[in-house]
Order: sequence, then C-alpha cells, then structure tokens
Amino acid sequence: MNTGGTGPSIVLVLAVGVLAGTGVTLLLERSLTRILLGVILLGNGVNLLILLGGRSGGAPVVGTGPPGDFSDPLPQAMVLTAIVITFGLTAFLAAVAYRSWYLSGDDEVPDDLEDRQIVQLAERNEIASRDLGGEGPGDDPEQVDPGPAHRRLRRAGGEQ
Repeated sequence: MNTGGTGPSIVLVLAVGVLAGTGVTLLLERSLTRILLGVILLGNGVNLLILLGGRSGGAPVVGTGPPGDFSDPLPQAMVLTAIVITFGLTAFLAAVAYRSWYLSGDDEVPDDLEDRQIVQLAERNEIASRDLGGEGPGDDPEQVDPGPAHRRLRRAGGEQ
C-alpha cells in the first residue's frame, strides 16, 4: 500500500488480478492437484484483495498516535480468519487428491453420466427431455452408459 494513504498501488491490484485469474483457471481443470493449486492461489488473491480494502497507517494500538492515523484492523482480522479457512480447505482437498491417487493411480475427476449425456445432446443439438422417473432398471432412456449397471445386476443375480 502507499504510505501516503492514496490507495493501493497498481502492482498490488495487478497481483490480485493475476492470482485470482490463475486460481479460477486452475479450478476449472479436471486434475485434483490443479484444483488444489487453484484454491490456494484464489485464496491468496482474495486475502490480498481484503487487505487492499483497508486503510493504511500506523499500528492500531491505543496510545501510539492519533486514532485517525491508525490502519484499519478489521481487514487484518478477516484475512487471518480467511487464512485459517483456506488452510483447512487445502488440507481437505490434499487428502481427497491423495486418496484418489492411492485408489486409482490418477487424480483426474471422471465424467458423470449426466455430463456425457449433456455432451451427446449438445452434439446432436437437442434439448433434454424432462425426467419423469418410474422406469425400471435398464429401461431409463436418459442413461447414456447403462453397461456397468447391467453387469452389476448380472453378478448380483448369479451369486444368489
């Protein structure tokens, strides 16, 4: 921040933009490692943005100077809280990414059946029909890939 109290410098504003933009870009990836890095970068960008919203000045300690010259302590307290929240979310995402890598050998998020259905409808330029429900197993026309369910049913039926 500028010492004259005129507001944030252009370098800090650009740093917030780069951190937030890079974080959002990484959040849109399929790899959990990149999503984790995106959360970290976005959290740091938001923390810097919150700090830029505060007034610069002296330490907010009573008796060290006139109260009009103190920096605003609220953004500092909010950033401390945001750091703790970001750390907890980072630890959770790191555990999820490690567990995914441990079980499957890959940390990429797989497609859902609904995602594949939307892609196929978009390729055919169709509008999805309303799902009324009530279909039996294997009779649901909205399911794109019902193959694994049939295999599970055959296995379950053969074991009984």
